[in-house]
Amino acid sequence: MTFPPLSIFTRRFLPALTGLALATGCRVAEPVPTPAASPMPASFTQAATPDSAGVAALTWRQFFGDKNLVCLIDTALQANPDLRIAVQRIEIARANLRVQRGALLPSVDAVASAGVDRYGAYTLNGVGNYDTNLSPNIDSRQRIPTPTPDFFLGLRSSWEIDLWGKLSQRKQAAYLRLLATEKGRHLVETALVAQVASLYFDLLALDNELAVLGKNQRLQESGLKIVKVQKQAGRANELAVQQFRAQLLRTRSLEAEARQRIVAAENELNRLLGRYPQRIARGLPILQQPLPARVQAGLPATMLLKRPDVQQAELELVAARADVAAARAAFLPSLTLTPYVGLNAYKASLLFNAPSSLAIGALAGLAGPIINRNALKANYSRSAAEQQVAYFEYQKAMQTGFEEVVTNLRGIGNYQRMYELQQQEVEALNQAVSISDDLFKANYATYLEVITAQRSVLEAELNLSNTRRQQFLRLIDLYRSLGGGWTPTTTVKK
Repeated sequence: MTFPPLSIFTRRFLPALTGLALATGCRVAEPVPTPAASPMPASFTQAATPDSAGVAALTWRQFFGDKNLVCLIDTALQANPDLRIAVQRIEIARANLRVQRGALLPSVDAVASAGVDRYGAYTLNGVGNYDTNLSPNIDSRQRIPTPTPDFFLGLRSSWEIDLWGKLSQRKQAAYLRLLATEKGRHLVETALVAQVASLYFDLLALDNELAVLGKNQRLQESGLKIVKVQKQAGRANELAVQQFRAQLLRTRSLEAEARQRIVAAENELNRLLGRYPQRIARGLPILQQPLPARVQAGLPATMLLKRPDVQQAELELVAARADVAAARAAFLPSLTLTPYVGLNAYKASLLFNAPSSLAIGALAGLAGPIINRNALKANYSRSAAEQQVAYFEYQKAMQTGFEEVVTNLRGIGNYQRMYELQQQEVEALNQAVSISDDLFKANYATYLEVITAQRSVLEAELNLSNTRRQQFLRLIDLYRSLGGGWTPTTTVKK
């Protein structure tokens, strides 16, 4: 069997095989389909004319009127450890963006190299050097090559041309993730403002509970004195005395518990402020703190423009799409240029003998994956899955935000109604306590009726304090859920 000459094979078959290999290797993966999203309602409530502006448009200095609270928030934004961590994450993302920017530019290295080669007698380099007599590396008697030095001093460069947008897509993804980390800092800022404000009103509520317990403690001490006097007069027994005493001891234990909760709340607030435990200055009591007459939530679209976690999830989604585009482009051939320029000689004494020692060259290489593409396929599959995760995270952020706004809007109205009713309850029970005392002194009411009245008014006043606290917490959480509480920053440049 005879084979065709190599030149015929090279001319006829090699181009066809090369083209087939490139066509097979450059097959690009299919784009990732995005699931259909459910439309967002036009308003948070069923009102026919929803508000166009909400409380999130106010800065936290405008939203919170208590000067002591404003001072605490300002301190927290300057020294909170979580916020400082978020700032460092931004710096990490900024450095990653610089890395991806650099990938689009050629790399130039200064090179100073020295080497030595011993060519074989029957190699092109060995025979060529002997025939041209450019270097005495051949023993003329035995034609045995001797070691030949090689010196180079100059610049070498490598530059991948972004033919298919792979590098620019990676740069775009890094830029979007830098913006996402900015939104992450805003998210930490909004959460921090809400946490500081919530703990501050927790403290005010605990102060009020302490005042309520002190007032009721004095009331119960007075009742205990009266029943002791009546026991001496024969109008009451030891059981009544012990019942009054037990109630007083319970109130004192609640007072000790409230003081411990105040200490814990102050310490937690100080931790958010980035400082060691110390006393927190307070403003007006919680029952005297003003609440807005009307709270506007605005439109859901406005919430999406203000809420940091929604914006962060959206940026992460777009960045994931850029990652998928870069992973698809990685299946295509890459063009790399490798030029060099410098001084090159086989003797150190001839290295600076320019222009004879000046060497210039360039190589352009087009390389594409053909056989083993498992790494590219795995990278594409991971990028595609991350895009799906980012999409569902975005949908989750929108739905969570909508849920929080509606819950807090309803809560503000419901707790206001509760507060009004509980105020009336406290007034009625205070009158019942006064009446029961008078009737008990006149021997027209039993000690159990007095104890019940005192216990009821204590529970009602504690409930009233907690309801007032819940009103402020719902208002603060509504402000946070609408995206309020962070300060706009300058846009990051690409």
